[in-house]
Amino acid sequence: MHRRVVTVYVSLLVVACLALAFPLCGNIAARGTSDMVLDRINDTARFAGLAEPGVLSGSEGALSGLVSELTVYEQVYGITAVVVDRDGEVVAASRPGLSLADLDPEGWPDSEEPLPGPVRGALAGNRRATDSVVWPWQEGPLIVAEPIGSSGEVVGAAVTASPTSALRRATLGQWFVAWLVVTALMVAGIAVAGPLTRWILRPIDDLDEATRAVSGGSLDTRVRTAAGPEELRRLGESFNQMADTITSMLESQRTFVAYAGHQVRNPLAALRLRVGGLARHLGDEGLREHGLALDEVDRLTRICDSLLTLAQAEDAEHSMVWEDAREVAELRVAAWGPIAERAGAVLECSGAESAMVRCVEGTLDQALDALIDNALKFGGAGVRITVHVGEPVGEGEDGHLDVHVVDDGPGLPDDQLAQATRAYWRDGGGGGSGLGLSIVVTLLELQGASLDLTSREPNGIDARLRLRLAEHGADEPETATGRAPDAP
Repeated sequence: MHRRVVTVYVSLLVVACLALAFPLCGNIAARGTSDMVLDRINDTARFAGLAEPGVLSGSEGALSGLVSELTVYEQVYGITAVVVDRDGEVVAASRPGLSLADLDPEGWPDSEEPLPGPVRGALAGNRRATDSVVWPWQEGPLIVAEPIGSSGEVVGAAVTASPTSALRRATLGQWFVAWLVVTALMVAGIAVAGPLTRWILRPIDDLDEATRAVSGGSLDTRVRTAAGPEELRRLGESFNQMADTITSMLESQRTFVAYAGHQVRNPLAALRLRVGGLARHLGDEGLREHGLALDEVDRLTRICDSLLTLAQAEDAEHSMVWEDAREVAELRVAAWGPIAERAGAVLECSGAESAMVRCVEGTLDQALDALIDNALKFGGAGVRITVHVGEPVGEGEDGHLDVHVVDDGPGLPDDQLAQATRAYWRDGGGGGSGLGLSIVVTLLELQGASLDLTSREPNGIDARLRLRLAEHGADEPETATGRAPDAP
C-alpha cells in the first residue's frame, strides 16, 4: 500500500511539473519573440516612412539619405535593412550590393516563389512579420516587412532582418531557470513523498499493527480512533468492537472451563475417598470392578487437571520451568503402571538418563498422560508401550530433545494420523471426545514444542514430542521444584 501510494503520488507530481514546464517554456519563447517583433515593426515602419518620397520619385538623390540611415542602423544594431519597389527590386540597402536573398543565407522557407513571403505580404498591403516562435535551435533571422504606400497605393516595402542569437541565448537562460525551479519542486515533492505517505497511511499502519498484535495473542491491543479520515476512524471503531467481543467470548470460555474443572475436582476427590473405602466390604469378585472404578475416578481427575491447564494456557504470560524429561517420563510410567497391568499391557521407560528442557509447568506431564492413555485405550490387550527419552540434539535455541511414546497396537492409516490432533476428531470406533490430543498440541505450543504422529513398522504408532533444550547463558527460570538447575 505504501509503495503504491508513493508511486501514484510521484507519478502525478512529475506529470504536473512537466505539464507546467513545457507550456512555461513555450510562453517564454513566444514572449521573447513578440517583444522583438514589436520593436522591429516600429523600426521598419520608420524606414518605410522615410523611403516613401524616394520610392515615389525614383530619384537617387532622394534615396541617398535613406541609404545613410540604413547603413548607420546596421552598424549600430547589426540589423540588415533593405527597401524594395513594387516590383521587388532593391532600391536602397544598408550595404552595397545587398539583395533579398542575402537577408537569410540559409534560404527562404518558400524559396520557390519569386519574392520572399514577408515581402509579398507587404507589397500586397499587409503588415507582415514572422508568424512563428523563434526557438533556441533555430538559427535564421527574424524578418519584418512594412508596406510603403501613398494615398492607399502600395509602391514598395521596407524589410529588416534581425539576428536572433541574442534572443535564443536569452530564451535558453530563462528556460534553464524555469527547469531549475521545476526540478527543485520535483525533488522537494519526492523528498516529502515518504513522510507524507506515512502520515496519510498512519491510521492503516496502526490498524495493521493492532491486527498483528491481536493475532499474536495480545487481545488487549486497540486502535486509536481520535485522528484520521472518518472512514478509517469508523473502521478502527469496528475493529475495537470486534476485539472486545472476541476478548469477552474467550474470557467467558476460559472462565467456564476453569470453573468446571475446579468445581468438579472436589466432588471427585470425595468420591475417590468413598469408593476407596468400599474395598474392605467387597469380596474377590468385586475387587476387580472396584479397581476399575477407582481407575475411572483417577482418569476423571486427570481430565479436570487438563481442563485447568488448558484454561491457564490461554493466558498471555506463562511460567517457564526447568524439567528433567527422563524424570517426568518415569513418574508418568509409574503412575500408569497399575492401569497398564490391569489392562494386560506392558509399559516401560527407556533412553537418556537425564535431559533438562524448558517448558510450561505441567505441560509435559499432561502430554504424556494423554499419549499413554490413548495407547492403552486403543492398543488392545497385550499392547507394549515404550516411553523413550532421546539424546539432546544441538545447543541453545536450535537444540531440541525428542520424547517418543511408541506402541505396537493396530495403529491408524496415514490419512487418519494427520487428522488425529484435530479437536473432536475420532476414528469412528466410538469412545472418547476427540479432545485429548488437541489439548496436548495446545499445551505443547506454549513452550515452542510440537507433536508428530507417524506409523510404526510393522504396526503401531510412534508419537514424537519435540521439546526445546535449556538455553545456555539465558536468564534461568526456576525448575518445578523452585530452583534453577545445575549447569551442565
